[in-house]
Amino acid sequence: MSMSDTLADMLTRIRNAQRSRLMYVNAPSSRRKEAILDVLVKEGFVHSFLVHEVRNGVKEINIKLKYSPKGESNIKEINRVSTPGKRVYLSIKKLRPYYNNMGIYIISTSKGIMSDREARKLGVGGEVICKVF
Repeated sequence: MSMSDTLADMLTRIRNAQRSRLMYVNAPSSRRKEAILDVLVKEGFVHSFLVHEVRNGVKEINIKLKYSPKGESNIKEINRVSTPGKRVYLSIKKLRPYYNNMGIYIISTSKGIMSDREARKLGVGGEVICKVF
C-alpha cells in the first residue's frame, strides 16, 4: 500500500522522536522535504539534516533534532495544515503571525518554500504546508 501524504509522515516522525527524546530520526527523502527542513534549521527548530543514499537511487534524510539546555524539545507542536484532500492557501493580507511570532507557518510560494516571516517580507502568499511552534 502506498502512502498518500509522505510529508505528514515526516512531520509525525519528527513529533514522535521529540516526544521520545531521540537525537536523530530518519525519513525518506524528497526535494520538498529538504526545503522544509532547510526552513526548520534556519528558524532554529531542528539542529541539522543530512541526505544519504541507502540503496541505488533511494535516498534518506537523517534529521538531528534540537533540544534546549534543560532537555526540552524546541518543537512543541508541528502539524500539517494543507493536505492532499484539502489545500489551504493564504494571501499576503490574510497571513498573520503564528503564536505571536513564536511559531511559524511554512508556506510554499511562487518564490519557493519559506517561513511566513520571509513570505511577509517578500509580499507573497501561498499554500500553507504546516505550522510549527
